[in-house]
Amino acid sequence: MAASTFKKVCTLLSFFLFVHHVVLLSTVASVAEATALLKWKNTLSNETQSRLHSWTSLPNASANLNHSTDPCTWFGISCNPAGSVVRMNLTRSGLQGTLHGFSFLSFPNLAYLDLSGNALFRDIPHQSSYLSKLIYLDLYFNQFSGKIPPEISCLNSLTILSLSKNRLEGPIPTSFGNLRNLTYLYLWGNKLSNSIPEEISHLNSLAFLDLSENHLEGPIPTSLENLRNLASLNLFQNQLSGSIHEELGHLNSLTLLDLSQNHLEGPIPTSLGNLRNLTLLYLWKNKLSGSIPEELGHLNSLVLLDLSDNLLEGPIPTSLGNLRNVTVLNLFQNQFSGSIPEEICRLNSLTTLGLAENQLQGPIPRSFANLSNLQNLYLRKNRLSGPIPQGIGGSINMVSLQLSENQFTGSLPESICHGGSLQHFSIINNGFRGRVPQSLKNCTSLVRVFLNGNKLTGDISQVFGAYPNLFIIDLSHNHFYGTISSNWGRSLKLGTLKMSGNNISGRIPPEIGNNIQLHVLDFSLNHIVGAIPKEIGKLTSLTKLWLNGNHLSGVIPIEFESLTNLEFLDISSNKLFKSLPRNLGNGFSKLNYLNLSHNNFSEELPILLMSLFHLSKLDLSYNSFTGEIPSEISKMQSLEKLNLSHNHLSGIIPTTYEEMRGLLHVDVSYNELHGLIPNNKAFLDAPLEALQDNKGLCEERKIEIPN
Repeated sequence: MAASTFKKVCTLLSFFLFVHHVVLLSTVASVAEATALLKWKNTLSNETQSRLHSWTSLPNASANLNHSTDPCTWFGISCNPAGSVVRMNLTRSGLQGTLHGFSFLSFPNLAYLDLSGNALFRDIPHQSSYLSKLIYLDLYFNQFSGKIPPEISCLNSLTILSLSKNRLEGPIPTSFGNLRNLTYLYLWGNKLSNSIPEEISHLNSLAFLDLSENHLEGPIPTSLENLRNLASLNLFQNQLSGSIHEELGHLNSLTLLDLSQNHLEGPIPTSLGNLRNLTLLYLWKNKLSGSIPEELGHLNSLVLLDLSDNLLEGPIPTSLGNLRNVTVLNLFQNQFSGSIPEEICRLNSLTTLGLAENQLQGPIPRSFANLSNLQNLYLRKNRLSGPIPQGIGGSINMVSLQLSENQFTGSLPESICHGGSLQHFSIINNGFRGRVPQSLKNCTSLVRVFLNGNKLTGDISQVFGAYPNLFIIDLSHNHFYGTISSNWGRSLKLGTLKMSGNNISGRIPPEIGNNIQLHVLDFSLNHIVGAIPKEIGKLTSLTKLWLNGNHLSGVIPIEFESLTNLEFLDISSNKLFKSLPRNLGNGFSKLNYLNLSHNNFSEELPILLMSLFHLSKLDLSYNSFTGEIPSEISKMQSLEKLNLSHNHLSGIIPTTYEEMRGLLHVDVSYNELHGLIPNNKAFLDAPLEALQDNKGLCEERKIEIPN
């Protein structure tokens, strides 16, 4: 009995001593890990150290182990029951520094390390391979540089590895093929080069592979077909070449395949039609050729298909009408021909259809009006013809409708902005005629509108409204008439307003001065009368102003000196008169084109005009300027083309022209100039017509120019 009791006591004592020993060991381990963390913290920037304020200093550990600080309570640190660090999550913690002061060997139980979203730099130490139990390593979005250490391949337990969005370069280590437990491999957004290693195909557990946005080159390895668990393959924005091999069609688990923005060529393999789980297929911006395989119509799970910006040709296959779940179908910038298949209209989930910049012809199918979820329709730059079916644009969700540069005719559908969501509307260079629909007048959602190059008609003061969100509108080269409405002054976000080449009459409303965000204003080639309103001087953001080809009269407003951002000014072919403002040129430091020709300006040329040193073209022809050409014209060192013809300028041509080395073309004909022409290439190479009808110009060789 006593022996039994003694045995129990010994057993209990042994257990107690074992527990005490384990606790003592774990305490020692905890101290070692805490010490290692603090040493690393001290290598980081001062700002970083303040953010890790919970990582406090240790007392003398050798004096009293029981009073050591417990790292398990520190920010971002988690421990196992024995008190050893198993998890570090310091994502987006503002860390600045390197990993060279981090003692990887001190963390034998670390399984999860997330340092993403910081500012860690220099190379990734090869000692990271000492973390033998690591299953999760995320260094995404830092500033790591140098090569990927091949020693990472010793981390046999790794399931997730993310080194994306750094500055890593060189090849992907072939030893990565040893990471047989890896399910996620993210290396995108670096500067990795060379080819994709064949050894990647050994990663049988891999579900997500992203090598995009690097400098990888060469062909896509056919051995990738072995990755039968792969759900997502991202290789976009590299320099991969060769063809898309048939073997990719064996990856039956794929839901996403992105090979866009490479140099891939040849046909799209028919085997891609076997990827029945595929939801996203991006092959855009390559050099793929041939036709679209009918087999792509078997991809019933597909939500997005983008084959744009390739060399694909032939008709659009009718089988694409089977893709009932597709929301985005982009085929633009190819060489597709034939008509738009009616079967596309079966795609009831479609929100975006991009067929622009092809060679499609014929009408838009009438059943397009039934695509009630359609938000974006891009058909520009084709050979499509006929009228636009009624109901197009009637979708309550329609945001962008682009029909430019086709051969459409007829009137615009009344429903063009029926849903009130239309923001971008473009019909440039077609044959549309008739009036603008009422729905467009009331379409306050409009942001960008291009109606130029058609035969639209109507009173411009009545057919357009006020648009609080409008940024650009071009109504040029139509048959609009009437006067410019003051309502345009209520479209306060307007940056570009163009009405050139219509039959607009009346005056420019002073309310145009309210559009202080205008950068471009074009009222040219109309029948506008009256004075240029001084309120245009409020448009201080203006860079381009066309008022030429009208019947404007009066003087150039002195307020023009406020247009300090102006780069292009054309007010030629009007009835403006009197002298130019003496301060003209005072604030035009950015002006590079100035055309005041075909007016009735008189008196002398202002000296300040000669200070426009950025001006490359100056046309003052067909006016009544008098006096001499100012010698200060030599300040205009950027001037390439100068036309002073058909005025009453007198005296000699200043010799300072010889300093104008950039001058290429000059015309001073039909004035009252005399004497030697300057020793300047533009004058010496000028045809006689550019110098004739003066009072006696001659070259130094005494060759007289005909009067």
